[in-house]
This record gives sequence, C-alpha cells and structure tokens, in this order.
Amino acid sequence: MAVRAINDDSHFQAELTNAGIKLVVVDFTATWCGPCRSIAPHFERLPAKYPKAIFLKVDVDKCQDTAAGQGVSAMPTFIFYRNRTKIDRIQGADINALESKITQHYASGEDGDNGDDYGQGLMDLATFIQANQCECLNEADDHPLAHCLKAGAGYLASDCDEQLIVSITFNQAVKIHSIKVKAPPAHAPKDIKLFINQPRTLDFDMAEGYVSVQDLSLTAKDCENGTPVNLRFVKFQNVQNIQIFIKNNQTGDDKTVIEHLAFIGAPIITTKMDDFKRVAGKKGEAH
Repeated sequence: MAVRAINDDSHFQAELTNAGIKLVVVDFTATWCGPCRSIAPHFERLPAKYPKAIFLKVDVDKCQDTAAGQGVSAMPTFIFYRNRTKIDRIQGADINALESKITQHYASGEDGDNGDDYGQGLMDLATFIQANQCECLNEADDHPLAHCLKAGAGYLASDCDEQLIVSITFNQAVKIHSIKVKAPPAHAPKDIKLFINQPRTLDFDMAEGYVSVQDLSLTAKDCENGTPVNLRFVKFQNVQNIQIFIKNNQTGDDKTVIEHLAFIGAPIITTKMDDFKRVAGKKGEAH
C-alpha cells in the first residue's frame, strides 16, 4: 500500500467511490509549502501503519477544482471521508494530531460489525455518533451506554429494573434505515419505542405516554445474531437524535443487556459554511 497521488477531480471522485466504506485520508498539499514538505515523509508511512484505510495526496495547484470543491484554503489540510462523505478535517503539519484523528475514525470501521457493506449507500453510522451528547437512563454504573456503542467493548446493562432509555445524538443529520441490537437472548430487549429529534432526553413517564415514531418488537433470534431490523425509512430521513425506550426484555427478567447497538443508514450531505473561505468584506458586513 502507498499514498496515491490524485491527477484531477474525476480521479479524486473515482477514488472516493472505489473506497466504499473504508476510511479515506486526503492530504491537500502544495510543493511551495514548507510545513507540507515537513510532514510529507510521515504521511507516506501511514498506509503501512493503517492498511485498512486509503491515503490520497492532492496538489492544490495541480487540482484547483478539487481543492476549491472541498473548501481547502490553507495547507496542509487533511480531510477524512467515509462512503464518499466528509466526516472530519484537520489543518497544520502536526503528525501527532493527524494520527489521533486517524486512530479515532479508523477504529470505528476496523472490526467486522462496523466494516460491513450494507449496499444502497448504507453504512454503520458509528462515525457520526457524538458520544459526549449521548446518555442512558437506568444504566448500571459498571456497564454504561458507551460499552455497547462499539462491538467488543463490553455491554450496557440496566440497573434498577429492565427498562432503559437510550439517547443517541449524531454530529450531523442522518437517515436511518435499520437498527441492530446484539444481546444475549435471556436479557435481550423485546418491545421498544423509537423517538427522534426530541429537545431533551425523555423520562420514563414521558416515554410511556408519548406517541412514538415507530414501535418494534424484537425477537430473541434478532438480538442473538445482531440482525438489522428495518425501520419505516421514510420516517427517519432527517435525524439529529434518536431515543430508544426499552420497555421490557425477552424473559421478564429485571436486567436488560445490550452487547452492541448500531444504526445503519447514511449521512445527509450538507454544506458546512466553515468549509469556505471569506473572500471579501468583514464578518457581519452586508455584500
């Protein structure tokens, strides 16, 4: 594996398409840029260290359309993509900061569960979960929500009784096609209610009384295999947060366990204004 130099914008778009759900890291660079030259040897070594990612180099003078289209205004800029979607960016020649970002996004697609290709442009949305904005009501202290958001990281368990309210926030709007709940059959969730775009986390009384966007009844087999359960896709086309009220489990036990919780869908590609450089006037001025 080696860093691939991009020839033009059609070549760039083809590389993103061919990468599928793999992490793509793109170095937007210039031959006249000193910091670009200093970090270049370090960047060249990254494909061997992260073999499941794709590394591209874009000369901004040679590929001006690509640089402009991606909102690049300073070099070096590193932009991260998955499934043709921009998921993060970092500027400057700091190899430690760059590797920290790579590790963060590489890990979210490294294992088999998060690396599956679901077709139709669908992917595991773990990359887009904003972990510090997620919470769970009635989670056990030693088995919190964070344990089930990545496969193999532990498990989420309820505390006082079998009910849970899981609130997941995404860092950009997404479309959710299906949900995966992997759990041991004896403690697996059964009847759940789904709510989206609530201004705050619901409490248990509110979750019982509110009309949900969709109700699901999971089977023990669904949960044992971690089988994706399709949602009414048309109802989940613009989701900033989703809340899951788990009413009970498969056996009526007082403990509910989730080993892995995942959402399958696609990000809504939107224009972020910070991707563009102000070219005239000052902030706040009319043009």
